Amino acid sequence: MTKDLHDGGAFSRRSFLKGASAAAVGSAALHANADAHQDGPKSYAQGAHAIALTVNGKEHRLQVETRTTLLDALRDTLDLTGAKKGCDRGACGGCTVHVDGLPVNACLMLALDAQATQITTVEGIGRPGHDHPLVLEFARCDAMQCGVCTPGMVMSSLHCLQTNANPDRASVQRAISGNICRCGTYGRICEAVAGAAKRMQGEKR
Repeated sequence: MTKDLHDGGAFSRRSFLKGASAAAVGSAALHANADAHQDGPKSYAQGAHAIALTVNGKEHRLQVETRTTLLDALRDTLDLTGAKKGCDRGACGGCTVHVDGLPVNACLMLALDAQATQITTVEGIGRPGHDHPLVLEFARCDAMQCGVCTPGMVMSSLHCLQTNANPDRASVQRAISGNICRCGTYGRICEAVAGAAKRMQGEKR
């Protein structure tokens, strides 16, 4: 049997309404506090919005539409074309970048949602004349053919090395499992990651 909502029991209409009102007030306060600290648009209506993205350690101010993905913002607005637009549905991994240190498919993240994060693209992991050991090993092992998947592979492999200084082959395979190489150079990619691990350990000695 169910309790009558008017009988003053543990669950009554009055207690429900009081609880709902308190929850609404609390929610409004939380949203107001979040809005006060958000560096960006206060609403996400149709049209262009001014946002700030921190990419490779540099802040960029840009205008994006609500539907603009992080990938399109990087490629079309900031001219950072390392992340590749392969499938545009999160299946190939060619657009992999790091967001707050984690590998992310940039085609599946809205530029608006990337505000207040640290974004790293393949362009940001080295500098002219000082290439990252992983990039050098990809070149040494000839771990690419057409090159479309290479930037995404590098970024996924880099996260593997950042979380495991000496990954075994199975660990590397798991790390790049979301990246598709249509040329089939997976074996050489694993060799490149292993070689980069040795180079990086040597640099720390």
